[in-house]
Amino acid sequence: QVQLVESGGGLVQAGGSLKVSCAASGIFFSLSTMAWYRQAPGKQRELVASISRTSSTDYVDSVKGRFTISRDNAKNTVYLQMNSLKPEDTAVYYCKTRRDYVDYWGQGTQVTVSS
Repeated sequence: QVQLVESGGGLVQAGGSLKVSCAASGIFFSLSTMAWYRQAPGKQRELVASISRTSSTDYVDSVKGRFTISRDNAKNTVYLQMNSLKPEDTAVYYCKTRRDYVDYWGQGTQVTVSS
């Protein structure tokens, strides 16, 4: 059974930093591409960042230079370090992976950036 559990969200002022984590189980973590998505109220869920099994990373343009995705295969955990946060980064952040052609999502963690 695949489980993804996010943590680390919260309230932060604009310009501040926050790090969210996603602990995974039920997958071959070191072989899995992991991704962070976010969904703001009234908007579609969007891909924020992804990291491959070789630690190759990709980011949506709006977070490049501010966010960093990383992974710790020993802990089966993927992280998203968010710096220089803006109010428009406010959203529920979700962790996602895929196993056997099926997408799995975490429950999400709320990130709120106040102006």
